[in-house]
Amino acid sequence: MKYEFAEDLQEIAEEISKFLFSHIALSRVKCFRSYGTSSRRTIARCHALGKLMQKAIGIKAVYALEFLSERFDKLDKEEQIKVIIHELMHIPKTFGGGFKHHDFVTERNVNKMYKEYKRRKDVDRFEI
Repeated sequence: MKYEFAEDLQEIAEEISKFLFSHIALSRVKCFRSYGTSSRRTIARCHALGKLMQKAIGIKAVYALEFLSERFDKLDKEEQIKVIIHELMHIPKTFGGGFKHHDFVTERNVNKMYKEYKRRKDVDRFEI
């Protein structure tokens, strides 16, 4: 596997977070593209550093959002945004290194968040 920082996805994730996820400490979330996966159906993953490791090395929680280039980059822009929202939804409000699981991060909830993101972005664009 090869990983590279994805500045373009980082900017999108930060914009989405600004509108939807105010609890996310953007300085501690980084987006990466990965290449060479053997995974068959995965498009993206959210990684966290667990509490014990945080304590062991003396840092606060950090999250890495990994986007598998072979699949993610083939999606249209709307689907890419939904995938980014999906991964951000895994980060709990406590921002402590844990995850929200797929009983909460569902296609239905992602679609609701996507609609809210579009609405807020449109409102923000027209405000003076």
